[in-house]
Amino acid sequence: MSSATVDVIIVKASIALLVFGLGLHGTMRDATHLLRHPHLLARALLSMSVVMPIAAMLIAMMFQLQPAVKVALIALAMSPVPPFLPSRALKAGGESAYTIGLLTATSLLAIVIVPVTVWVFAAVFRVPFHISSAQIARVVGGSVLIPLLIGVGVRHFVPAITDRAARLITMIATGILVLGMVPIVFSAWPEIEALVGNGTIVAVVVLTFIGLAVGHFLGGPDRNHRTVLALASAARHPGVALAIASANMPGDKFVPAAILLALVFASLVSIPYVRRAAQVHAASSAHAHDAGHETETHASRGQNHRGQ
Repeated sequence: MSSATVDVIIVKASIALLVFGLGLHGTMRDATHLLRHPHLLARALLSMSVVMPIAAMLIAMMFQLQPAVKVALIALAMSPVPPFLPSRALKAGGESAYTIGLLTATSLLAIVIVPVTVWVFAAVFRVPFHISSAQIARVVGGSVLIPLLIGVGVRHFVPAITDRAARLITMIATGILVLGMVPIVFSAWPEIEALVGNGTIVAVVVLTFIGLAVGHFLGGPDRNHRTVLALASAARHPGVALAIASANMPGDKFVPAAILLALVFASLVSIPYVRRAAQVHAASSAHAHDAGHETETHASRGQNHRGQ
């Protein structure tokens, strides 16, 4: 087994561990939240599975990009929510039930939606583009659905230890993920350098801004939902994207480099939005707390007045 294979296994294991830690915070009701609220699910699918793939295809046609970059952007736009989204979304004030529900629903539905989207793309543009449901099921099952359900199950049966264990597991998984990514980035660096320029970064930035704007708009009236859907529309599951791209450009070393480059710059572009959303959420929570305290004070004074 090569060192590159070991690095990939380490990254996959750390991602699964991250999702397991997330499951320790959630319940089965959280996991099925969007499945029980079809209007929320419809908004999410419109943003992620309709608007974003179309936007990626238009950008691929408008910009003079290398083939690997075009395929990477389209593959990412077709993919479900990334496993690392919940941590960012929750820090930005996203609702836990909506975040976990979006992760579960999009991962589950990706088994059907992604192959259909790929088929539509191939038919419209008359290109040999394909992916099977089995390939998608293996990726989302191993990286999202199975570890998430195991975590939820552990919380259900032994809730007393889950909160403390979840924090520790998340810290360990994050550390392993960072260490595992270093050699992967180092080995792919020549391809990454070769892809920089010719509009690649500009295309990624434009697609990210579109994702943030569309997700925010389609998230609905709830501010917390808008934040989560904006981040989910702007960044996608790298494993699913790699499966789609590799199935159509097998052996191309530029494919993983393009996906990695797109994810890095999408994350960087999203930082101001995450910070602003966190500030708005903190201010809103503080205002709600002050209003609640003031209401309690008035009620207490009223009771004292009646007692006199």
